[in-house]
Amino acid sequence: MKNAIEVSHLTKAYGDFALEDVSFSLPGGAILGLIGENGAGKTTAIKCMLNLIRRDGGTIRLLDRDNLEEERAVKEDLGVVLDECCFHDGLRPRDAGKILSRIYRQWDGALFRDYCKKFSLPVDKMVKTFSKGMKMKLSIAAALSHHPRLLLLDEATGGLDPVVRDELLDEFLAFIQDEDHAVLLSSHITSDLEKCADYIVYLHRGRVALQGAKDELLEHYGRAACSRADLAQIDPGLLVGKRESRFGCEALVKDRRAFARRYPNITVDPVTLEEIMVFTVRGDRQ
Repeated sequence: MKNAIEVSHLTKAYGDFALEDVSFSLPGGAILGLIGENGAGKTTAIKCMLNLIRRDGGTIRLLDRDNLEEERAVKEDLGVVLDECCFHDGLRPRDAGKILSRIYRQWDGALFRDYCKKFSLPVDKMVKTFSKGMKMKLSIAAALSHHPRLLLLDEATGGLDPVVRDELLDEFLAFIQDEDHAVLLSSHITSDLEKCADYIVYLHRGRVALQGAKDELLEHYGRAACSRADLAQIDPGLLVGKRESRFGCEALVKDRRAFARRYPNITVDPVTLEEIMVFTVRGDRQ
């Protein structure tokens, strides 16, 4: 199966921030969750993929095409949703459809109307009357209505209520049932990614802190709960990060099976993506 995304040694430097040597890939028929704290480089990476900003180094291939040399052809097959609605408040969905029909060769007006109906979006009301959830649904309806093969979504579920988020996640899962399709979803809501993502890339301070199949990462890492005395006895090489309070200590374990064999008296629980992020950042500050 061909990769829908291939990012290799991507670099981009600003005054006080640099995206450094970022590499990852995404096969067709899958969803990649891009996570990281604010300012970690997620949006910068996506903008480089869209050629909205010029990278300093590295290569990017989307749908087996170079995103610079074949930019126009690549963008015909991309559906893009950013964290803010891109449609002017004075437009109606009907107007947006007419505009987009002149941009995309494969624009499907009937499909767009179907999505508006499915998402309960009134096609004759102005965007300024829409809630944030309705605006996001409109953006996603537009992104899907020219039959893209790859969706690039930057915080597309941020600030939405759980019901709307769940509805949108179902759409993304339906989209990748065709193995020629793929989704990159950048999100701070790691619980959403635990529901839908197949792969995770974690950016921290402009670098890839970890990446891999989501289920394998959640199986590999663990959270150890112990006393300060127990924590002092643990080999630091087995830990990613730790946090201490007056009630006890917690630490992120790299390999919970190996840890359990070596320290059978210390409880190791399953971990969430959010806990992996928090402990990694805390460990980096020590």
